[in-house]
Amino acid sequence: MEIYYAGRRIYRTKGEIIKSFFFTKIGGICLFIILTALGAYIYIPLPFTPVPLTLQSFFVLLSGAVLGPWLGLLSQLGYLGLGMLGIPVFSGGRAGLLHLLGPSGGYLWGFLFASWGAGKLVYKKRRNTFFLFASFLLGTFIIYLFGLSQLRLFIKQNLLSLFSKGVLPFILPDFLKILLATYAYRDLQK
Repeated sequence: MEIYYAGRRIYRTKGEIIKSFFFTKIGGICLFIILTALGAYIYIPLPFTPVPLTLQSFFVLLSGAVLGPWLGLLSQLGYLGLGMLGIPVFSGGRAGLLHLLGPSGGYLWGFLFASWGAGKLVYKKRRNTFFLFASFLLGTFIIYLFGLSQLRLFIKQNLLSLFSKGVLPFILPDFLKILLATYAYRDLQK
């Protein structure tokens, strides 16, 4: 059944609604898989840590905010799945399950939960700038937590040394990515 108001159709059929929903959600998931993969190619290897500096976390945080917690998680699961299948989507054009089990693999596993966590908080009713920033900050903390947990298996040093190699070099760049993600999401809302 179609309803028109002032010459414009305002009601669509169930089939159109389902198709629109399906293609919009699948398209969003695919978009963030591609963006996260492209973010992996923008990387700076650091000589004192096995973890490179990349742009991936920017897209990980936005995936949860834009798509919602579950679809954001699915986009990151799709990204990790492509890498596990051997498609070179990880930093430096690497791929494979061994990369996910290596020193920087924990950060990649953290992408799943960071996207979900940031998305879950952003989809709450309060969406002011401070709340967005805090949501993205929590997502980044989740990435750090997973990353340090796995990096600890490869760097057999004290906790302070581990922190200086796995978190400290990334605080300022990640702060800037959180700010960019916050304002990018605010612009997307408009």
